[in-house]
Amino acid sequence: MFYVYVLKSPVTDGIYVGYSSDLKRRIQEHQSHPMHRGWKLVYYEAYLDEHDARVRERKLKHYGASFGHLKARIKNSLTQAVERAG
Repeated sequence: MFYVYVLKSPVTDGIYVGYSSDLKRRIQEHQSHPMHRGWKLVYYEAYLDEHDARVRERKLKHYGASFGHLKARIKNSLTQAVERAG
């Protein structure tokens, strides 16, 4: 499986979009990095095909409308990531 995921900073409005073939390992790597320590996984999509996942990640990173639609769909999850940190 291949994953596109969204992390949310518990302190700021920061959001990170990434791609990985091993979601658990990648989240652990983020947690060990000083800039992403404490960030919460708020959303992920799973794909059987690597190309599909990479195309989706690219669209979320480079096309504002795609990411805007996703943010609207997961607005409660984004809000809860901040509330649970406080």
